[in-house]
Amino acid sequence: MSPSLSVVADNDMKAATVAAPKSETVAQRVRRLQLEAKTLAKDHIRALSTAMVEVETIAAEIAEGGDAYPPGVRDIARRLVEDCEARVQTLEAIVARTI
Repeated sequence: MSPSLSVVADNDMKAATVAAPKSETVAQRVRRLQLEAKTLAKDHIRALSTAMVEVETIAAEIAEGGDAYPPGVRDIARRLVEDCEARVQTLEAIVARTI
């Protein structure tokens, strides 16, 4: 005999994700969510910049690593250092203007 299965509704989860404070209007909620999205975007951009700086540091170590690294790898790493530095500066300039 196979075990019987039943479906159980999860009404608590629905109420928690849909419900907004009753005193908050739709326009206020939109503004609050937009502000939250912009804050998250700033954090994400900051994480990207940090990761790019870390890549730049590692690439610089490889570029200056001498004969332990193949010449093609050293060349790519050297170009990556230059590119990361320029890209981070571009990101910072864009963020300063827009956010």
